[in-house]
Amino acid sequence: MRLAFYLALSIALLGACVAPLPSPAAESGQTQLTFLFSGDPTDDVAYQVLADTFMAANPDVHVDLINIPSSGDFRRRLAADFAANTPPDVFLINYRRYGPFVAGGALEPIGPYLARSRQIRGEEFYAQALEAFTWQGMLMCMPQNVSSPVVYYNKALFDAAGIAYPVDDWTWDDFLATARALTVERDGDGIVDQFGLGIEPTIVRAAPFIWMNGGDVVDDPEHPTSLALAGPAARAALAWFIGLQTEHHVVPDAVAEAAESSLSRFMRGGLGMYVDSRRATPEFRRIERFDWDVAPLPGGKQRASILHADAYCMAAAGTHQDAAWRFVEFANTRQGQELLARTGRTIPSRIDLAGDPAFLDPQVKPANSQAFLAALPVMRSLPKFATWLDIEGVIDVELKRAFYGRIPLDAAIRAANERSVEFFNEKNPLR
Repeated sequence: MRLAFYLALSIALLGACVAPLPSPAAESGQTQLTFLFSGDPTDDVAYQVLADTFMAANPDVHVDLINIPSSGDFRRRLAADFAANTPPDVFLINYRRYGPFVAGGALEPIGPYLARSRQIRGEEFYAQALEAFTWQGMLMCMPQNVSSPVVYYNKALFDAAGIAYPVDDWTWDDFLATARALTVERDGDGIVDQFGLGIEPTIVRAAPFIWMNGGDVVDDPEHPTSLALAGPAARAALAWFIGLQTEHHVVPDAVAEAAESSLSRFMRGGLGMYVDSRRATPEFRRIERFDWDVAPLPGGKQRASILHADAYCMAAAGTHQDAAWRFVEFANTRQGQELLARTGRTIPSRIDLAGDPAFLDPQVKPANSQAFLAALPVMRSLPKFATWLDIEGVIDVELKRAFYGRIPLDAAIRAANERSVEFFNEKNPLR
């Protein structure tokens, strides 16, 4: 099934409202590039510095930045631009979301450009990030970062509860006991005033625990044909994950989460632990009321983590591919990646920079940034094919219903299996 179908379907279902690309700002004789991404104000500043530094060294090129803060709006905009044959020259996207574009031949393969480059070499980047953006043996996009989920924790609340900070080899039992100790109801009204843990009820958050328990998300990671969430190990892990809210009540319920997000609770000091990737770091660096740090996910029967990675992709229909590659190439030099690493937003995909003080500076929070890199040997990826994001969306809807006690876990698994069949039947594998 070709790209046009997926893009048309996405637009029809999501009701996209598409704004035109910004007016040209390039000077006469300059090549104008558009760079589309989704981020917060911190990302705006970081990418503007990156673009300005690139343009200073390449005065014949002007880079227009287009930031669509909402990830949903970003995907709608990107799909609509490709459908209208007016794609951005360069865009930044997660490996779990680039399936429809690469499956439909909309991307310019990066591999040949990298092979000819005198500025960067493939062996300088983490293999996990490169593999995530490789399709049928060809590197399609240039990975910018490599991240993993960690446990952000409020050191002041740990101190007040008299409990030790998390250690690298803590277990699921340790994690739950800690969350219980940090869940507090202070005034006898039956309403929890401080929760021990905040975690999203999504497969991206649950998958590491499924893998830790010896289960899997799909029947065959290389050539998936169905979900495997009903397997004994996967189901047991999901039952434990959901029980954090339904049984142990250490996570806000649906009403409490709607009233105040776990992210907001953590930032104001009302949440003991919060699970997220490196993306939360710039915002948490604004916290002044308390000290915080990060710890690895707790370990189960085996250790596991999940890859979070974004990459610069070039449109096959772009009219300035040489200039677009020069920008992508510069962004992935040591200088380019260091500019972003210093914002705290990214874990560099460059091996030489990830262990550098630009990223691991213990004087800049989090002090334990090494926790992100320690997950690399046990990091796994979710599948990547044209309809995976549809499948992921189905799982998340059902998992959320179970997590908040609206339906039993087995009913959620059955519904996810039934609703995902059509998307597995339509898949276009990218491996």
